[in-house]
Amino acid sequence: MTNKITQDQINNAAWAACDIFRGAVDPAQYKDYILVMLFLKYISDLWNDHAETYRKQYGDDEVRIRRRLERERFILPEGTSFYDLYEQRNAPNIGELINIALEKIEDANRPKLNDVFRNIDFNSESNLGRPKDRNRRLKNLLENFNKPELDLRPSRVNEDIIGQCYIYLISKFASDAGKKAGEFYTPAPVSRLLAKLANPQPGNTICDPACGSGSLLIEASKEVGSKDYALYGQEVNGATWALARMNMFLHARDAARIEWCDTLNNPELVKDGHLMRFDIVLANPPFSLKNWGAENAENDQWNRFWRGIPPKSRGDYAFITHMIETARRHSGRVAVIVPHGVLFRGGTEGRIRQKLIEENLLDAVIGLPANLFTTTGIPVAILIFDRAREEGGPRENERDVLFIDASREFTPGKKQNTLEESHIEKIVSTYRQRKEIERYSHLATPEEITDNGYNLNIPRYVDTFEPEEEIDVAEVQREIEQIEAELADVRAKMNAYLKGLGVDV
Repeated sequence: MTNKITQDQINNAAWAACDIFRGAVDPAQYKDYILVMLFLKYISDLWNDHAETYRKQYGDDEVRIRRRLERERFILPEGTSFYDLYEQRNAPNIGELINIALEKIEDANRPKLNDVFRNIDFNSESNLGRPKDRNRRLKNLLENFNKPELDLRPSRVNEDIIGQCYIYLISKFASDAGKKAGEFYTPAPVSRLLAKLANPQPGNTICDPACGSGSLLIEASKEVGSKDYALYGQEVNGATWALARMNMFLHARDAARIEWCDTLNNPELVKDGHLMRFDIVLANPPFSLKNWGAENAENDQWNRFWRGIPPKSRGDYAFITHMIETARRHSGRVAVIVPHGVLFRGGTEGRIRQKLIEENLLDAVIGLPANLFTTTGIPVAILIFDRAREEGGPRENERDVLFIDASREFTPGKKQNTLEESHIEKIVSTYRQRKEIERYSHLATPEEITDNGYNLNIPRYVDTFEPEEEIDVAEVQREIEQIEAELADVRAKMNAYLKGLGVDV
């Protein structure tokens, strides 16, 4: 079969495979089994497709064919492909066999896939049920992924479609998982917006210190316009970190360095005893994270919190200051999604905000619509910091801050609102041109911000008040009198008609 498969076909077929687990396994758990099986199916089909090509060249010389295959992006050890497992789908220990195959694949592809499968257990009774139920579910899973609609050979499906299917599934799981989804997914339109605002260029290093499943890093890499970039990420959740590694592999970005660590307490992107610095730092960190590590911040070996230690119950400014400290001096750019409280809360947060403004690092504040996320219905904002504005940087003489109120421009949905491309383009063009648009954007001077007590609440700077139309009371009274006269005339005519019909009125 050589006919091409569409994005919708593969998306629908992969999502249908989830029916095996629905109602029996929590979506936050079964997403890992589905995504790992999609990954295994893809690399197996890719391996087989290349093998067919080399057989035309080398004939029946299987040793030579395998040596040639092993010079590809990855190695698929003998007996570990999806099809090897499919042939054993009726085995009483099929879960154990899948685990063994994944372990061999991981061992053969270090460091690209090191530890990626360690958090997934296809032989788990607590997740997949007792042996009889577990074996039935895994057999059905293998049979579902063996359908023609999920033939993932490159002759039928290009690499981007597979990657997009992976992201599609992650977005669907996010919708099903509700609040838990924030650990691994940022809605695609928001990711595109943030990546465009960050504006990475060829040769840039790009980092997401709270990267989830890696979709934001992938969007940022697309904005570069070439393959001349380097991606870095950190993720605290082991299962989500594994998703990010597989996501990078599926999008041909397996050179990305994604670390499994607690960014705030134990950052791993370190070089020569110092935190690495990047051209672009962007993130959608967890909102107002509690117990983020404030007790250790005063003695932070990296000295990230010198402006002040954020409250123990809200880690927003801990992520913000980490991102600024890891942006390259005099040129690095930071784009971060935050809850609105970050704009106006007082105490230590207010003092940190004041220092960031006085350092001339803040470049823009952008308010977004409510209900864009599966995890919360609250409106959020994007803060952009530019270290080119700090003393000694090429933009040090630019002192104004652009405020954009984009909160009223969105497409409403039943469960979630959406930013369309036209909404994204308006925000991006307004930011890049630093335009003032009535009731939409405003360039605030340092004096305005100081007069507002360093409060960045957007309505203080962008007046969205719609003046009410003046009412001519006399004209309204004349219209009422005219309507009443017309109504009296209609009633008189109606009474005359009724009397003519012999109706007593």
